[in-house]
Amino acid sequence: MAFRDLLGAATFVDEETSVLHGVFDKSKSTGHDLLVFNKLKEAPGHRIAVNLLTRPRLCAALSIEPGDFIDLLGWAMTNPGEPKVVTTGPVLENIQSEPDLYKLPIPHHWREDRGRYMSSSVIIAEYDGIRNMSFHRQLLRDKNHLVARIVPRHLHSITKSARAESKEVNVAIINAPDPVVLLAAAMSFNTNIDELTIASALHEKVHGSPLELVELPNGIQVPAQAEYAMWGRITTENDDEGPYVDITGTVDDIRKEPVIEIDGITHRTNPVFHALIPAEAEHKTLMGLPRAPTIKSAVSKVCECLDVHMTEGGGGWLSAVVKIRVKNEGDGMKAIHAALDGHKSMKMVTIVDEDIDITDPVRVEWAMMTRWQPDTDSVILSNQKGSSLDPSRLDDGNTAKIGIDATIPWGYDRSGFMSVQ
Repeated sequence: MAFRDLLGAATFVDEETSVLHGVFDKSKSTGHDLLVFNKLKEAPGHRIAVNLLTRPRLCAALSIEPGDFIDLLGWAMTNPGEPKVVTTGPVLENIQSEPDLYKLPIPHHWREDRGRYMSSSVIIAEYDGIRNMSFHRQLLRDKNHLVARIVPRHLHSITKSARAESKEVNVAIINAPDPVVLLAAAMSFNTNIDELTIASALHEKVHGSPLELVELPNGIQVPAQAEYAMWGRITTENDDEGPYVDITGTVDDIRKEPVIEIDGITHRTNPVFHALIPAEAEHKTLMGLPRAPTIKSAVSKVCECLDVHMTEGGGGWLSAVVKIRVKNEGDGMKAIHAALDGHKSMKMVTIVDEDIDITDPVRVEWAMMTRWQPDTDSVILSNQKGSSLDPSRLDDGNTAKIGIDATIPWGYDRSGFMSVQ
């Protein structure tokens, strides 16, 4: 499926709009509805889409029920499939061998940001026989250079290894592929799993065929249906990146980060640029939703886990509610430790019974107030690995974490804890 095929429910904005705050301001004025901007001041011939991939729209696009979403992602993680390499595809319709990033509709959303950012573009890298696909925001520095905030995961390790040998890393940067590609790119693994094989498994499950890839001039393969693809190299140079409004709505730090040199750009005819707005629902969906299956998998090893919800208040990243079916004494406490281990950046987890709607914060709080004793049903862990998204973390990057067991106390008559509302 092409990204543009999902835009049927969008409101189309036909007046000329600037990518410098104009797209953001219009989106904010509508409550961040699904919008497509057809006339961009700085990028004639290009379009922008915002606020597409919320959880309900993702489920509709993939033709699945919301309750089945996590299990679908979990299935793909354990059943990778090989993509199909083809000779050509729509992404190769307009090739530019002399790139000018300023002519692309890369937006400057929040006024607190350093400049124009690609927040939903995905980096595909290959080095020493390993391929990695992952999200790392990219700051537009000049006509053929980006500065990427490469967070400490696999691409960071690849870049570090290459630089130890004074080598560059060949990369592609794609924008607006099929949503299954974005979901796969947002996953993280403890081993070197090729995320494109996860995307292909999802594509075959949802669309009935493997994901098709085409090869760029530097040898990197990219989804054939993507709206944009760029090819280049992670250089040995660093430059300032940030400030940037991140998923929690707070402003992230300025750091020295790797510079990517772009050697070429290709895109579809009449392309649609996916311009994710940081800290809004789409950002939280793409970052947080793929964490849920890893948490569910970890908790399922110690008890029966039914569902996981990454909370809005936690930015879709720092906090979760986990629904379990209690069968043995201590299941709630075991679930706490497993969940925190399943997502290392998480700061807080709340465990509830199967009768609680984990997407409703009022019902979750009700479970806490009627089933949880803070002194006996809590776990507090000190000096744990924290997240850079948490401004309250300690100077060394560590944080404290809390787990709350809000399940019905073991050995009690459950009828006294059930709501009649």
